[in-house]
Parts: sequence; structure tokens; C-alpha cells
Amino acid sequence: MNPGKLARVTTGTHDDVAALAARSEELSAQELVTAVVERFGDSVSLACSFQKEESVLLDMLFAVAPKARVFAIDTHYLFPETYELWREVEQRYDTTIEVFEGPSAEELAATHGESLWETKPDLYLSIAKVEPLVRALGELECWITGVRRDQSPTRAKAPKLGWDAAHELWKANPLADWTDDDCWAYIRERGLPYNPLHDQGYSSIGDTHSTLPGEGREGRWAGSDRTECGLHTD
Repeated sequence: MNPGKLARVTTGTHDDVAALAARSEELSAQELVTAVVERFGDSVSLACSFQKEESVLLDMLFAVAPKARVFAIDTHYLFPETYELWREVEQRYDTTIEVFEGPSAEELAATHGESLWETKPDLYLSIAKVEPLVRALGELECWITGVRRDQSPTRAKAPKLGWDAAHELWKANPLADWTDDDCWAYIRERGLPYNPLHDQGYSSIGDTHSTLPGEGREGRWAGSDRTECGLHTD
């Protein structure tokens, strides 16, 4: 494949990808990224939430395919630091990240009242995150994520490549067996941009209204026992 231009790959079958999935645990993160790009072409995209994991994956992905697809979900409540990193990533890699938006803050308030994330958090997540994700995945055959097994108990068994039954496509988690230290070592070695909120104690970064500093995913949805927003659960 020409790394400068992606095309939809139509050769191969579901069984071919299943065979790749079966041996995916033996592959390094870079090898798996390369394999899914070669197999899926422009029908694979990286879901970017601008965490340290995506700093690593963006570098790996664009090393293989400079025109690779990347998408982000904009809830309209991301941190200013996140939006700034977003702009920096696009400039660094000469790319345009595909945007899938939830309703604006004004639209959300007009329809559901103020602070929906407090009054009905499940509804907020469904509207602001899950619905845009469904649209993002609608035309894809595979998506790449920064899920790691040590992030939370709900992710402990995440495969490096597996069938995402909830969305009916393949899901690649190249960093599934990585640790925080692995990510930071890669970032520092290559001098990659990353979200400065990590330096302020934010291990996982989401919306301004529901994210606090904390280890793992304990800072997400502060004041609740929630660790997932529905994007990575069946």
C-alpha cells in the first residue's frame, strides 16, 4: 500500500481478520497498527480523545499512513488544553481530524435544561458521546482506540483486536498491554505533543464539568462510581 494514500481494501474475508485477531497478542503495537491499516485502508479510523495514549497512536498511525483517518467526538465541553492539543496535532501531522459533535451547550440546555450531566448523566452521555460515536463508526469496518487493560476493571480483558459486537465492526486496541510508563517513555523518546493536563494530575481527561485529577480513570465523572461513558462497553 502507498503510505501516502489510503484506499478501501476489499480483498480478504471476515475469517482473514479473525486469523489476524487470533495472533494479535503476539504483535507489537506498531505491528498491529500497520496490519489493520494494510487490511482495512480508509475504512479504519483512530478514535482520538487527546489522551497520552492517542499521542502514541497518532505517531504510530501516521508513520504508516500519513493520510490515515482520525476522528474525535466534540461534546463542546472539552478543556481548553484539549482543543489546543487538537490544533497542534493537526498542524504537526498536516491532517484534519474528522469531527462528530453532540448538541451545542445552548441546544442541550434548551431541550433538557441546565447541567444535564448532573440531573440525568446517562442521558447526557447518550446524547453527547454515544450518538456521535455511532455516527462516526457507521461507515467503518474497524476502529482503533487507546484502551489499555490496566485502566480499569471493565477493560482488563480487552483484546488487542476483536469483534465489537455492540457496533458490529472490528476494534483494535494496540496498547492493550501497555502501562502508563510505556506510554510516557514512548512520548518522551519521540518528543511528542501531549495534553498538559496530564502534568496537573489528570490521568484521564474528559469534559470540564465532570473530570478531576486522579489516577487511572478515578477522576472521571467525579462524585460517582462510573468509570465508562458507554463508548467502550457492550
